[in-house]
Amino acid sequence: MKKLNKLASAYRIDRGNSFRLKQVDPDDTYGIASREHAAPALEQGVRHLTDLQDKLYAQERWAVLLIFQGMDAAGKDSVIKHVMSGVNPQGCSVYSFKVPSGEELNHDYLWRHIRKLPERRRVGIFNRSYYEEVLAVRVHSELLRTERIPSSLLGPKIWKRRFEEICCFERYLAHNGIVTRKFFLHISKEEQAKRLLERLEEPEKNWKFSISDVHERQHWDDYMDAYEDAIRNTCAPFAPWYVVPADHKWFARLVVASTVIAALEELNLGYPKIDTQRRKELEAARSLLLNEQGTLK
Repeated sequence: MKKLNKLASAYRIDRGNSFRLKQVDPDDTYGIASREHAAPALEQGVRHLTDLQDKLYAQERWAVLLIFQGMDAAGKDSVIKHVMSGVNPQGCSVYSFKVPSGEELNHDYLWRHIRKLPERRRVGIFNRSYYEEVLAVRVHSELLRTERIPSSLLGPKIWKRRFEEICCFERYLAHNGIVTRKFFLHISKEEQAKRLLERLEEPEKNWKFSISDVHERQHWDDYMDAYEDAIRNTCAPFAPWYVVPADHKWFARLVVASTVIAALEELNLGYPKIDTQRRKELEAARSLLLNEQGTLK
């Protein structure tokens, strides 16, 4: 169990000057032999996460933002589904950001994401996020033209500026009680091909397949360079990245669960304390209900 507790820090990147993606093996499982060995720990973790989320909701002071990035078929949906399976839906929201709408393109690139930030007491999950603005938009730079940015503001320095803007934004969130944790699900090109083929060969998974997933594979190296640069330039102690080996879905789930639990434990969560006046109100209500019960018998 002690070994599992270390997962929350094993893949954490909060200072990225020398970070390289090749430092993390997508096939790594931290010495855990199999899904069967991991299952009890994940089950226990989900129960603990349920308890922590209940206290987060009751305390109403903090909010948590979980950002998931990764190549197609990296397992983002699967991780969210399994790790958050025990969380009260009332205290959790999930947003998947697709191609920007016309209205969204008429605003700055953070606008649509700011509108979906979690309220205090809630866990907000971004399935893809504003990081696409330094990932997909960087790989396909022609997308910048659709954002209607004045030409004088474009140029090679735009990515450095966006890194700085994102860091400032996440620092602002931290200063306002929104705890941010960012996950890059690091899948190998070979494992991605295997999963895409499964979507083609298994009828119940056909709906998941998109031809664009295959086209994007042609830009694999460009994406890896973009991810590496983004992680290196936007990791910070107040908003760390976690580069999660994702060739084994069960292991990715375990790493994410351990990380979210660690983040919540750092907040020293607890149920609100009842002051004297409130205690008197509760006792009065209790007496009324007991008296009512007596008259109904």
